[in-house]
This record gives sequence, structure tokens and C-alpha cells, in this order.
Amino acid sequence: MAKALNTAKTAVKRSSGRGRFITFEGGEGAGKSTQIKTLAEHLNAAKLRTLVTREPGGSPGAEIIRHLLLSGMGKLLGPDAETLLFAAARDDHVRSVIQPALSQGTWVLCDRFSDSTRVYQGKLGHVAPAVLNALERVTIGDLKPDLTIILDVPVEVGLQRAAARRGAGVADRFESEDVRFHRELREAYRQIASREPQRCVLIDADADPATVATAVWSAVRDRLLPANAGKAVHSA
Repeated sequence: MAKALNTAKTAVKRSSGRGRFITFEGGEGAGKSTQIKTLAEHLNAAKLRTLVTREPGGSPGAEIIRHLLLSGMGKLLGPDAETLLFAAARDDHVRSVIQPALSQGTWVLCDRFSDSTRVYQGKLGHVAPAVLNALERVTIGDLKPDLTIILDVPVEVGLQRAAARRGAGVADRFESEDVRFHRELREAYRQIASREPQRCVLIDADADPATVATAVWSAVRDRLLPANAGKAVHSA
């Protein structure tokens, strides 16, 4: 892996024009934060400017809403109101962070995006597709990820990881849901990957972080990096 990345340094030229938008999705404890950090390091090594962000959050206004959502306030208000809070956070995030970065040629790596709303509030919260479609038109318009990495991990493994990560802390709004919820969530993500193979890559995240990182890098290299960079990495 290290040798391939060193080769990529000389093969990848700094991009011009619009940056690339990569989103990471998956259930609790799938390892999104770890893999985003590793991918950012690889892209920086390839001389590509990157920005790591997250949802809900990523901008000052959206971070305030994130606190409300993860505290459980949205759940108390009901699925429709919770969805509106996510939409408000996304609107601020897209306008103030994501779109400006992409327009400057920066590669944006986002921990969760609209697929999470489709899964958590749509599939599991039973918010009507028409509502979700309308909110997407308002908040993201034509913005779509160039690539979505869906990290797939058995529910029990993911929940164990999430528990180890928070230690003595209290489980947040979504971590505290029951096992059935998380199993349905995993299946919903797998369905998205199956329906949209041109955009999504389903990666087995039930492995050590280095192995998962290699699979993530391969997906990004093969789909988004210049052809000469891909050839250089393949030959390494």
C-alpha cells in the first residue's frame, strides 16, 4: 500500500476545476471516521487538496443542529420534524462549506450525506419519499456525490465498536436504538449500493483498518483518479 501511494505521488497531478465529492455511509461503528482520515492522508500524498467534514454538522450552524439531533430532541418531535432539522443542517453545510470547497478544486470527504437521511428518516422513520425529494431539491439541488463508499459491517460488530469508542459516555440518539433497527439500517444501505452501482461501492468493513483502507483507496483510484495514476498504482 505504501509503495503504491508513493508511486501515485508522482503520477497524480493537482486537479483543476471542480473538486470531487466523496461520501462515506454505513451503520454505527462501521469505521467511517477512521477511513475518511486515512483516505485524506492518501489524497494529500497524491497532491490533491482535501477537506474532511461530516453530517449532521460541518458548519457552525449545522453543528448547533447536530447537538440537538444527537441529544434526541429530533426523536421527541417526530420523524418529519427530525427530517426538517437534518435538512436545515444540510442546507447550511452545503452552502457554506461543501459547494465553496468543490468550486475551488478541493476534494470533499463527508462522513454521511443525503443517503443517511434516506435510510434513517426515510426507510426506518417512514418519512414519505415525496417529502425527502422536495427537501433534497431545496438543500442540495443538483449536487450529488461522485462516489459513495458504503462500509458494511455486521450489526453486532458495529455496536461493539461504537460502545468501545464512547467508553463511559452515553449512547447517542441512534446508537441507543435496538438491534432490529440496526439490522434494518444495514439492509437499507445494502439496497442503496445494489440500486446505484455507478455511484456506490459496498466495502466489507469487518476487517482490520488497513485492509479496509486498501479497498477504499482502490475504489477511489479506479473510479476517480486520472488514468495514469491508476496504472502507476496497479504496477506498484
